[in-house]
Amino acid sequence: MDRLVASLKRLPGIGEKSATRLAYFLLSAPEELARELSESIARLQRDTVVCETCFTLSDRSPCPVCAHPGRDTTLICVVEEPADMAAVERSGGFKGLYHVLGGALSPIDGMGPETLRIRELERRARDGGVKEIILATNPTAEGDATAHFLAERLRGASARITRIAYGMPLGGDLEYADHVTVSRAIENRRSLSDGGV
Repeated sequence: MDRLVASLKRLPGIGEKSATRLAYFLLSAPEELARELSESIARLQRDTVVCETCFTLSDRSPCPVCAHPGRDTTLICVVEEPADMAAVERSGGFKGLYHVLGGALSPIDGMGPETLRIRELERRARDGGVKEIILATNPTAEGDATAHFLAERLRGASARITRIAYGMPLGGDLEYADHVTVSRAIENRRSLSDGGV
């Protein structure tokens, strides 16, 4: 029981009380539920791949978004994590492609430019055909620093560089925002390429 509680506490947002409650629930749950949960976790690890184009997590590469013929290939929305991409998708307000950085700049946590997928983004921006790159990093100190860094790095590209509007709560994560807020933030993005912040 202690080992299970310790394992559950390692999940984001799960503290000692929640982990203990979950452990007791699993202990008294039907064996079929515990087996199904165990198999789902194992399948998740085994069957998930990184998309070769946008770097999100999917069951195939390219992912369904990158492979969809109806997406606007002239727009790229840059997000920190796959969960942020899912939040933008749920909003229904964006029909372009994505680029998942794999985090945000945070020197204190060892996240420098070399640890993010910035070179890949630069390559996509310079390959031609991209008209706009929307920087949809989280509205946190790290997300803002990442957006400014990317705006500088992409300044030579022919694409317009924009930043999502601050319809998002300050200090919040895209993953937890409601779809209307995310949709409005995408719709009200503003340019960083003309010096605006």
